[in-house]
Amino acid sequence: MESGAGRPSPTSVLVTLRGRARPLASDGLATDLIHDQGVSLLRISIDLRISIDIRLLSSDISVMTEITAKKKLPAAVERFVLHWGDMGDEWGVNRSVSQIHGLLYLSETPMTADDIAETLGMARSNVSNSIRELLSWNLIRRVPIMGDRRDHYEAETDIWEVAARIAAGRKEREIDPAVDALRACVVDAADDPTISPVASKRLKEMLAFTELVDRWYAQMLTVPRPRLIALIKLGEKIVSFLPAGKSK
Repeated sequence: MESGAGRPSPTSVLVTLRGRARPLASDGLATDLIHDQGVSLLRISIDLRISIDIRLLSSDISVMTEITAKKKLPAAVERFVLHWGDMGDEWGVNRSVSQIHGLLYLSETPMTADDIAETLGMARSNVSNSIRELLSWNLIRRVPIMGDRRDHYEAETDIWEVAARIAAGRKEREIDPAVDALRACVVDAADDPTISPVASKRLKEMLAFTELVDRWYAQMLTVPRPRLIALIKLGEKIVSFLPAGKSK
């Protein structure tokens, strides 16, 4: 609506006063102290255009802060964090989850979620969700800091332990469900006269292979580290200790 010489009509806001009224005056702002049924009210009339300008300016500042609020990392650390994020993405893990893990792995001190968000330039909500994911994988842990009530996080830095926990997590999330599904398929196929012998045979072969991998995973997770390191170092030499098998 227009008022006066083509200017928008002011927007009025009523504010209940709990203390003594103080007069306000500025461009585009008018105040009137009124009384209604024993209650003091302050009518503030604000030019609508001023309100819009302020809102747009505030929005621009918040967007700019979200984009530029990022700490500078040493080049080697930044390269590792970015590459760790790419590797996680290739393995089906959220890129943000992997980057946060990489950052905590190289961090000398525990970090808060706010520290992580500021360092990586991520949204706080994204960091919180990623932290929960890493905690579920048992790859990071909360640590108390004297005099600070905020949650701080640090990563497991023993690389052999990290590998073991990732292997255990992938077994639980990928291999175990695959074994269960294949076993159910084989049972269903045995009772279904319409399924072809070829399909039934291939299901059994895939189940046998997946169960073999499952047993190997479980065994490797329980092998003492010194023996596991020796086994890995043997490499192809281990073949010489194995009995000769029949080739297909």
